[in-house]
Amino acid sequence: MDERVPTQRVSRDVTARGVRMRVAEAGGEGQAPLILIHDFLVSHLDFDDIIDELAVDFHVISPVLPGFGDSEKPNPSRYSYGVETFAEAIADLIAAYGMGRACVLGHGLGGAVAITLAARYAELVTRLVVLDPLCYPHPLVRKLRVPLWPVMGGMLFKQLYGRGLFRRYFRDDVLSPGAVMPHARIDRFYDCFNAPSARESAHAVLRSMLDTRPVVARIARIRRPTLVVWGREDRMVPATFALKLSRDVPGARLTLMDTGHAPHVERPEELVSVVSEFFAGKRG
Repeated sequence: MDERVPTQRVSRDVTARGVRMRVAEAGGEGQAPLILIHDFLVSHLDFDDIIDELAVDFHVISPVLPGFGDSEKPNPSRYSYGVETFAEAIADLIAAYGMGRACVLGHGLGGAVAITLAARYAELVTRLVVLDPLCYPHPLVRKLRVPLWPVMGGMLFKQLYGRGLFRRYFRDDVLSPGAVMPHARIDRFYDCFNAPSARESAHAVLRSMLDTRPVVARIARIRRPTLVVWGREDRMVPATFALKLSRDVPGARLTLMDTGHAPHVERPEELVSVVSEFFAGKRG
């Protein structure tokens, strides 16, 4: 692993599609831009274990999607939460920075956003990495199915989902057996979630995640060099989809890792090595 010290991280607010997004940055302004797009219920903090290493070679830009973290959480009645809208927000973000084009890495829900961005706005993406992306239809894990029950589900999610259940969600569903994520990080995710506007927004996003057909329809339209990374023990999105996705994206490459749903958390050094090599175009 490179021993150089990257530029200190900074945070700023950027308006995209009329909504304020909190954006974390690291690395030098003159470096190639790399956008990191996070998963459901988290924020840019989910990339804490890889952002500094990536910032050695890239200007890393890690936005917090609307409805999460410290970004604005507009009411679902005036903001259409979902993959398509998030992809438009990232396209706006790229324009706001004036970067022209960028490498893009998306995880889970963020992977679906990255797929949509690369398919709809190919001119904005140079290379694409997706980590265990939300793509093909599959049953949600139980902790995400219950909030979708008629009537009672929404109430449970918006009022009764507590810190302990939040921690168990990461322990039992996101991570592989025995893997850990710092409780302080999970608690920060929970604190940002634990407000009426945040729970309302998250519930709207969750409902949108049920229908992945628009994402699937975009997959074959990707024409940028693509790397698919998947944890073999993913309990959120089945690893059986990894080979299918790598075949459905023209020319895509595939890397399987001995992790659950979050390779960047469980094996950060290995992941940085794999994606940095890919972004540098050293394979194929």
